[in-house]
Amino acid sequence: MAPHRNDSAPDSEPAEEPGPPSGTEDAGGSEDAEAAEAGRRRSGIRRFAAVGRQRRASRFAGCAALLAVALTAGSVAVDGVRDGRGVVATGAPGDGPGPLTGVRPDTSVPELRARLRSQPRDFGGWAALGLAYVEQARTDGDPSHYPRAEKALNRSLELKPGNDRALAGRAALAAARHDFTDALTYADRALKANPYNEHALCSRIDALVELGRYDDAARAADTADTRRPGVPVFTRYAYVRELRGEVDTARQVLERALASASSPADVAYVATRLGRLAWNQGDHPAALRHYARALAADDTHLPALEGRARAKAARGDREGAVRDLEDVVARSPLPGPLVALGELYEARGERAKAREQYALVDAWTALARSGGVHAGLDTALAAADHGDKDAALRAARAEWDRRRTVHTADALAWALHVGGRDAEALPYARRATATGYRNAAFLHHLGIIERAVGRDEDARRHLRAALDLNPGFSPLGAREARTALKDLEAAR
Repeated sequence: MAPHRNDSAPDSEPAEEPGPPSGTEDAGGSEDAEAAEAGRRRSGIRRFAAVGRQRRASRFAGCAALLAVALTAGSVAVDGVRDGRGVVATGAPGDGPGPLTGVRPDTSVPELRARLRSQPRDFGGWAALGLAYVEQARTDGDPSHYPRAEKALNRSLELKPGNDRALAGRAALAAARHDFTDALTYADRALKANPYNEHALCSRIDALVELGRYDDAARAADTADTRRPGVPVFTRYAYVRELRGEVDTARQVLERALASASSPADVAYVATRLGRLAWNQGDHPAALRHYARALAADDTHLPALEGRARAKAARGDREGAVRDLEDVVARSPLPGPLVALGELYEARGERAKAREQYALVDAWTALARSGGVHAGLDTALAAADHGDKDAALRAARAEWDRRRTVHTADALAWALHVGGRDAEALPYARRATATGYRNAAFLHHLGIIERAVGRDEDARRHLRAALDLNPGFSPLGAREARTALKDLEAAR
């Protein structure tokens, strides 16, 4: 695979449907009120995040009060936490798929809504608005955009049933909500209508990856590369290869993608992916170089700032890492950076400040569920280390029943372990590492579980492999792995 262009692909943009304006749907009006309410909810959570940075004396009690204020408008229930020790959250830098479009959602949404006020029967415009909302939720971490995306996409399908742009938008929306079975269904329907729809090709890869169908995902990536090569396809192609243990191939694809990237957004995204790949392999200096390039292209690219923080922490610059993560969560309090910041606080003994970050994860999980997002994996990973262990196991089992991936296998294994059920956990931990995916956190979990069931030699091998691969994979997880390995060596 190499970056190239298939100029013979047909245009995926159908002609606009003519017709008189319809009053059945307004691009503004009630949406403005919904947007204002969502904005108040988001700003409330961000104000809550700022409490930790201000280091107020009554820190944890104050957080609980602010949380109640932040979430009142949305009437959401707090019932989960996020991200396990050393495990990369969904929102972490470079984890999983990237953007579906090259547009800037902060400008495209207002422009599209203005256009639709004057051309309310433009089915293509409604499909574009739906996709823009999905992209906006991806970039600012606010799942309250998803119901608005759904309304816009449904309106497009009402105006022109079966149009590929709206079906591709429904696939992207379903994937964003972690409903990957529906994402695959909609992507296949869109591709039946137009085999060259880039959004559908990308969502199909995403869905197959997240359903654990890695061989099918590899074939889908090959097909997408043939039909619509470009940065969105290249990054997915690379991720599928990384999951199969083909790290060198993934790196080469990303390097070629970076060479072909033209916009600052594409440069920032691909450089961040390269940084994440380097960090996963324990090459922290290379990771820092890639993150520097990403931030030089776009200094607002939060995944690159978060990745830089993780690389700084791995190299021992915890103060610098904390500053970067505080900056990230002040602007976008997503689960990945919240847990990473909490664990850095915890590693230096600031437990009250750590609890604040974990409480904010609860808020995000509740907000995500109010937007229709399946947050089971999010809940399981965090609750196992930082919350309700029974809730962690319930969430992990539910997620495993929905989709059987290396990530859900690892989450279920770890939830079983913290619940004292190590013999049951071991097959899942082994499955998490079976594809060849090189992940230090997975190896750490496997080694700890093997030690618990008395397989000391296997435990030594996998704990050592975790630390050899990426000795800075997590401030708490790496410390636990080193301690366990030391104890095992002493017991020989």
